Amino acid sequence: MIRLALLLIACLAGGAPSAHEFNARAPVLGVEAREMRRGAEIGIALAQPVPWRVFVEVDPWRLILDTSEVDWTGLDTTAFAAFGPVLSGRIGPGWSRLSVELHGPAHIERAWMTTGDTPRINVLLSDGAGRTGPLVSQGWDHDPEPVETVIRPRQTGDGPLVIALDPGHGGVDPGAERGGATEADMMLRFARELAEVLRREGHTVVLTREGDEFVGLRGRTSIARAAGADLMISLHADAVEGGGAQGATVYTLSSGNGDALAAEIAQRHARSDLLLGVTLPEQGDEIAQILVELARAETAPRASMLADALVTSLAAEGVRLHKRPRLGGRFTVLKAPDIPSVLLELGFMSDPQDLANLTSPEWRARMATAIARGIEAWAEADAVEALRLRR
Repeated sequence: MIRLALLLIACLAGGAPSAHEFNARAPVLGVEAREMRRGAEIGIALAQPVPWRVFVEVDPWRLILDTSEVDWTGLDTTAFAAFGPVLSGRIGPGWSRLSVELHGPAHIERAWMTTGDTPRINVLLSDGAGRTGPLVSQGWDHDPEPVETVIRPRQTGDGPLVIALDPGHGGVDPGAERGGATEADMMLRFARELAEVLRREGHTVVLTREGDEFVGLRGRTSIARAAGADLMISLHADAVEGGGAQGATVYTLSSGNGDALAAEIAQRHARSDLLLGVTLPEQGDEIAQILVELARAETAPRASMLADALVTSLAAEGVRLHKRPRLGGRFTVLKAPDIPSVLLELGFMSDPQDLANLTSPEWRARMATAIARGIEAWAEADAVEALRLRR
């Protein structure tokens, strides 16, 4: 039954994005956006024509523009001053998304692309709660080809691990910011340093992002699954309102948020995915949900063992821990039912001592060593359990 569940998960995963497959070739040349008495008009000039589609989403109301291989880094967001927050980023292999939050209900009257010296995507919006969902698809004949998904058998200690490291945030989502430093940059730097430590131990390591790019929360687990990961560690260093939080914390998936801190962090992590429109509903086919829960029932104890092993190793290495170093929360990035996954808060950028630690090469090296030792301890215990179950 567990194998059937894993096969179903592979099918449900569809295309598994790779951190290396996005190659933006069409920069944004300019943007015009203006509100009118009963609607709005938006025009986006590109360096070359691209496949695209546009539609409206609700809760909150926002305009979504999907494009193939567009580089949004040059986007002048001040052009959208009359609208709500604007986000853009990568949502899959070779595909990007622009999200513009609207002030209320709207529907698309007309959308078209003009070609010539400067190709331009034009969208005309009207007020009112109208239809939602895909409306226009110019040159978008089919979805990107799915990438084959590989389900890796549970390791039994007879080979190296495949470890997925997930540096949080990235691209249009910098995460916490303090003194000119961003959580996204710090976690990418630490993920690279930790990866080198783990590779020296003989493990294979995959990063869910290799540079400063946005990757959706569920896309991160897809990358880990495509690599055949034995485990995944999502790396963060948040800042919390009012301060007070300090030290390392390890989270596992739970049906609710363990405390106010978990709730605040989980909500912040989900915000960018929501506005970019890349979240997926929790509901689904009843049988599929049952099989997913069966897989999760086997994976959840392994994730808890991993979290406990990390906390024990961090404490043994003298790493500063949160007063409650083991917590649970509803983190989307931990919802892969077939991969033991944990979220590790290295510390909090809102705490001066934690921030100093995060910027210290010596401290980061000690943290990386502690994590590697925790993974080794978990791998040994997990392999023993796997062999016991086989017998």
